[in-house]
Amino acid sequence: MFEKKNRILLRELVKTDFKLRYQGSVIGYLWSVLKPLMLFAVMYVVFIYFLRFGDDVPHFAVALLLGMVLWQFFTETTSQGMQSIVIRGDLLRKLSFPSHIVVVSVSINALINLVINLIIVFIFGLINGVEITKFAMILPFLLVELYAFSLGVAFILATVYVRFRDIGPIWEVLLQAGMYLTPIIYPITLVINMSPKIAKILMMNPLAQIIQDARHGLTSTINLTVWQLVGNKALVAFPYILPFVLLIVGFLIFNRNSKKFAEII
Repeated sequence: MFEKKNRILLRELVKTDFKLRYQGSVIGYLWSVLKPLMLFAVMYVVFIYFLRFGDDVPHFAVALLLGMVLWQFFTETTSQGMQSIVIRGDLLRKLSFPSHIVVVSVSINALINLVINLIIVFIFGLINGVEITKFAMILPFLLVELYAFSLGVAFILATVYVRFRDIGPIWEVLLQAGMYLTPIIYPITLVINMSPKIAKILMMNPLAQIIQDARHGLTSTINLTVWQLVGNKALVAFPYILPFVLLIVGFLIFNRNSKKFAEII
């Protein structure tokens, strides 16, 4: 996919971004583990200990941590990918290389963090006595789907952000709304009890489908999936296909506008 010089540039961008991320921090790279754990601790106290979400789902604390880790990857990839072209504007003006490398480097950095955090999830699950099911083998495929979806959105956002910086705060609000519309801090069974129709609509979101599939494989078969909730096979296929369609569309939009990035920035 990349020429040798572009692969070298990509590697250096990933290394540089990873080093700069925690530069000046006392505990450095440990923040990549501590940050999601601290956020998990807050949500655990509020939503599980006090509000009692997930009482009907075994090991929901592990499911909550897993959902947050996957959502954090999407948030990091899209938010930082959105700003990446503007931040690397000087580099784009000085060197001639495919600008999509900048966005891809951000996504790879986020992927490194995701792998680290998934190890923590596995350890936490083992401590809590979680029995991993045979469906756990689908996790690598889910990560590919998540990566495709996140990168596709990042390409579109990066293209728009070059011209319209107002998309930044708008995207922050949409991410906040998206987190509450995705069954992360609450189980999908809670929505099903209120309205099965709304639950099916929520599961058309690829992020909801990915998180529920991952939970189904790693924590408990009680974590219902889109193929268990929706009878229409065409609708079931929708959230699985959309990420790859979005990646192609996002890349084409980005590539079509990339020649003007340097002069606009």
